[in-house]
Amino acid sequence: MCGLLKYFPIPHPSHMVSDAYRFLIPLLVLGGILAFLHLHGAALFVLVLTAFVGLFFRNPDRAIPPGDHLVVSPADGKIVRISELAGPDGKPHGHDISIFLSVFDVHVNRAPIGGNLERMEYKRGRFKAAFDDDASRVNEQNVLTIRGTGGQVTVRQIAGLIARRVVCWKRPGNTLKRGELIGLIRFGSRVDLVLPRQVKLGVKVGDRVKGGSSIIGEFE
Repeated sequence: MCGLLKYFPIPHPSHMVSDAYRFLIPLLVLGGILAFLHLHGAALFVLVLTAFVGLFFRNPDRAIPPGDHLVVSPADGKIVRISELAGPDGKPHGHDISIFLSVFDVHVNRAPIGGNLERMEYKRGRFKAAFDDDASRVNEQNVLTIRGTGGQVTVRQIAGLIARRVVCWKRPGNTLKRGELIGLIRFGSRVDLVLPRQVKLGVKVGDRVKGGSSIIGEFE
């Protein structure tokens, strides 16, 4: 069984978040027991599952672009929606950007700007498919409000049909650096980014982005 690990590589521990171990250790123990009992088919299945879980919790190194006025992507995935938000007067007030994360994407989330985490609100909700636009409104989510030198942005960590757990490692009052790890959504999900109108966008629907390194826009 050990010889098969080269075909199903698990990321190095330094490139995984600690949340992985509560899943990986029981799977490895189970795989070892099955191999000891010569249940090789079942052991191989568990090995493949272990590798998949390890890849899901991967945390690759990212080069954070310099520039105080930049907004970087809070997540890996595909931009599926960009909406213009209207203020009380009906005039453009900001942008609402949705990023869909498949089960194959990196699922750690990063701070889009540097600044102070002013608020964090957990909202109970449903578990609709993350690619559904209604997911932004009705699904379980964490809503983080970050205020930086250029203005305020909001990050919504949204659970999906498979993702049943949104995790934030930060607390209100924490000072964040742009691109810093802030949390994780387990197994397929969606991250929304709400930006003020002062941000000039540099992305479009259909673009693939990487958390911490892809530039979403810049404060004008």
